[in-house]
Amino acid sequence: MDFTPTEEQEAARELASRILGDLSTHERLAAAGTGTDAELWKALSTAGLPAAVEEIGLLGLVLLLEEQGRVTAQVPLAVTGVYGILAVARHGTEEQRARLLPGLRDGTAVATGAFPAPGTVTAHDGRLTGTVGWVPWLRDATHVLVPDGERGLWLVRAGDAGVEAVELTAPWSAGRLVLDGTPAERLGGGEGAGAYEDVLAAARTAFAGLQAGVCAGSLARAVAYTSVREQFGRPLATRQAVQLRAADAYMDTESIRVTAYEAAWRSDAGLDCSGAALTAAWWASEAGRRVVHSGQHLHGGMGADLDHPVHRHFLWGRQLDAYLGHGTELLAELGDLLAKGDPA
Repeated sequence: MDFTPTEEQEAARELASRILGDLSTHERLAAAGTGTDAELWKALSTAGLPAAVEEIGLLGLVLLLEEQGRVTAQVPLAVTGVYGILAVARHGTEEQRARLLPGLRDGTAVATGAFPAPGTVTAHDGRLTGTVGWVPWLRDATHVLVPDGERGLWLVRAGDAGVEAVELTAPWSAGRLVLDGTPAERLGGGEGAGAYEDVLAAARTAFAGLQAGVCAGSLARAVAYTSVREQFGRPLATRQAVQLRAADAYMDTESIRVTAYEAAWRSDAGLDCSGAALTAAWWASEAGRRVVHSGQHLHGGMGADLDHPVHRHFLWGRQLDAYLGHGTELLAELGDLLAKGDPA
């Protein structure tokens, strides 16, 4: 396997890093509150970054989300990428791709997904009924990808469904999705087995990439702070306990990153990536929680300040720890998957 980015992937990552670094500042994030930064989303869309996901694939999307996570930028890039562009491009009919992808590419349409677990929604004659407690970026979405109890995937126009605002740990413009005989269209017209599993694996991989960025940003802030904050006449960074805590956080962050890269690479290569995606999600949950706690603790009393930038990384890291499965749930699912495999 080779995780080296292509020229196109690296160019997209560098462009995203520049735009996000310029516009996703602490001051702008504080002003945005819990909502999406519409100006930043427009800048990313104008630069063609959502549209580039089709070409740069899941690994390219992971690279973009790493840059988003570093600055905790409040834009629906992850959900539009995996539940919209990649899901429709991989599993939609030719007519669905022609109708839906243009808006998703230019940012005028935003997709999200009512994942991970099906079973809360039933489908009958092209209409859906059920409630999903919270869906990320639902308040911004024009389309929602909804799994039914049989793991069929349905596209719902957000305007046809009931949407109630929900505040999460992280400011993800989330909402409660209420379906009451809501009209929907089957993604791919019902053709193609395994679409649910593929989309879920892609989502877990993408959000693991986002967590890698969140952790990298938290660690970078901790390193900068402990390098200048002095105690008893010496910078905190010279203390062995601080160095070891930061080193552990670095290794955890790298573990999240490399497992996300592997899962994305396997997906783009057309290989089975279910186990790799679960592994990446487990690292994002378990190690991600450790890293953002370390980042906050290394800031000492400043880490408890709700207005300090590192606190935002802590909130995002804890939200990502819970999204698409807790660590113990993911580990149990991975164990079941391995138990079904070839004993050799």
